[in-house]
Amino acid sequence: MAYKRVLLKLSGEALAGDKKTGFDEDTCVMVGKQIKQLVDGGTQVAIVIGGGNFWRGRSSETIGRVQADQIGMLATVMNCIYVSEILRTLGMKTGIYTQFEIGSVTEVFHMDTVNEALSEGKVVFLAGGTGHPYFSTDTATSLRAIELNCDIILMARAIDGVYDSDPRKNPDAKKFDEITYKEIIDKKLEILDMTASVMCMQNNMPTLLFSLNEENAIVTNCLGKCTGTIIK
Repeated sequence: MAYKRVLLKLSGEALAGDKKTGFDEDTCVMVGKQIKQLVDGGTQVAIVIGGGNFWRGRSSETIGRVQADQIGMLATVMNCIYVSEILRTLGMKTGIYTQFEIGSVTEVFHMDTVNEALSEGKVVFLAGGTGHPYFSTDTATSLRAIELNCDIILMARAIDGVYDSDPRKNPDAKKFDEITYKEIIDKKLEILDMTASVMCMQNNMPTLLFSLNEENAIVTNCLGKCTGTIIK
């Protein structure tokens, strides 16, 4: 059974493809076609995109955390503008919303406005994180999914699920088909931000984490067939 309203979290790194930085247009078009398939089927889609293909502020030792996070917020805005335009070329209607004003580039986020846009069949992009430093895009994703009463968070990354250790470093890492937020917190697994995990746990918001690199992965997981890890 397909979910009716989802919040799709895309990692910036996944959109960069093999280039690791910037955009891989083929990947973005592939994502756009899958989103169109969902919207045409009646699913309402909100999107948060990370900024890691442009900026990872936490790795900077030369500027302050606040300024680094502000740059990261702007990186997510650039990503949302780009993917939004990809969707428009595919015939979809979109809107980009931020917690802070950016002239005529985005609209200021208001829950009622975004709910109305979703009900009209628009794909809404929630850019700029929470608008505050010290909060990750994972936290922004959790917050918006709860505010907008989404059925689930679909988290598309370069990794295909939650593991007990980093599979890139440990070939014997064990993948979980299902795990709880409490287990993620207790085991200190770095797959989700701690604040996001607590927020989702307290508000019973499930997350389905899967690899964007698998064929038709977004549609498959939205239709209820988990190819990664379900977090409850």
